Amino acid sequence: MAKIVVHQNKIEDREAVIKVCPFNALEFEENDELILNAACKMCKICIRRFPEIFEWVEDVAPTVNKDEWRGVTVYIDHIEGDIHPVSFELIGKARKMANKIDHPVQCLIMGNNITKIAEQVLHYGADEVFVYDKPQLHDFRIEPYAAVFEDYINKNKPSIVLVGGTTVGRSLAPRVAARFRTGLTADCTILDIQDNTDLDQIRPAYGGNIMAHIHTPNHRPQFATVRYKIFDAPMRTEEKSGKLTFCDIADEKLKSKITVIEIKKKEKVKSIEDADVIVVAGRAFKKEEDLSMIYELADELGAMVATTRPLIEAGWMDARLQIGLSGRTVKPKLIIACGVSGAIQFVAGMNNSDMIIAINEDPKAQIFNVAHYAIVGDIYEILPALTTQIKEMKKVK
Repeated sequence: MAKIVVHQNKIEDREAVIKVCPFNALEFEENDELILNAACKMCKICIRRFPEIFEWVEDVAPTVNKDEWRGVTVYIDHIEGDIHPVSFELIGKARKMANKIDHPVQCLIMGNNITKIAEQVLHYGADEVFVYDKPQLHDFRIEPYAAVFEDYINKNKPSIVLVGGTTVGRSLAPRVAARFRTGLTADCTILDIQDNTDLDQIRPAYGGNIMAHIHTPNHRPQFATVRYKIFDAPMRTEEKSGKLTFCDIADEKLKSKITVIEIKKKEKVKSIEDADVIVVAGRAFKKEEDLSMIYELADELGAMVATTRPLIEAGWMDARLQIGLSGRTVKPKLIIACGVSGAIQFVAGMNNSDMIIAINEDPKAQIFNVAHYAIVGDIYEILPALTTQIKEMKKVK
């Protein structure tokens, strides 16, 4: 960052100085002090015209001793004894990065009566699991959870902290990052590590039109959140690896102004994120009744139905079935995109699928750039024929 410094004692012709700025960013306050207001574009015209009055000053960039920060930490997100699978995916990614720089993989878990839950993490390759087990942590409340996270970082100084992009993770990570005045990159799709321990954080930006490459070279720790189904989870091993380390924190740090009165459980529904086979309906469908073709095909394949944003906006399908940057990220064994154009916002949510079949009558449709198999044709002809053929194949078996 930089700024323009005004040497007040060098000002002689006040009117000439004011007029030099084409953006009207120069003005005198009531105390006759010349200031640059919010209209300043940092164009430096004033400096070139009056170098004795205006001076360009570069701020000294903060520095950090990177050797003092060691380890890749994964926050373990859990509820009612179940660890969210995104935590395991992050452990797998953390291991790959940590091996490059010879750092340990550490995990942080907090809650009440969570020893057995913490032991599950040892089957996925963590070197050490730090456990904060306190009655005050039974329910998620942001103040005590953030206080525990801060305590852990102060004591262990991890170089990198990875948090799942869950409801809890998206609430917790930015608050902790703010306490350390460090950066946080949300919804990363690619992570890598440099030899100097700088984290390469890559995520879609501007509606998915560009991929932003983000670094935090002068601050530690480096925070990133990642959605479910972006990375592969490691295989569970029969033997445990690493160790549990039980940590304590003063009770006064766990005080909260939030009182949990009642917890109402949401109705459990099968999520498209967990589906092995998905059939996607795109904007090529002319009316809502025509979606019956999609549901019939999905029934024959034992698949879940998903959709793109236009059909959500039309009110034809539930928003929980949307794939893409503003919807869910999926990674099924098979996905069939029917009448989907392949906008980058949609592709970012499904391009890691094992097998992609695309049906579109436009041979130049963007979806064909990521599809393993492309079918060029009208969905109103292809879908009924495909469904009939699958039924016939099932009869033969």
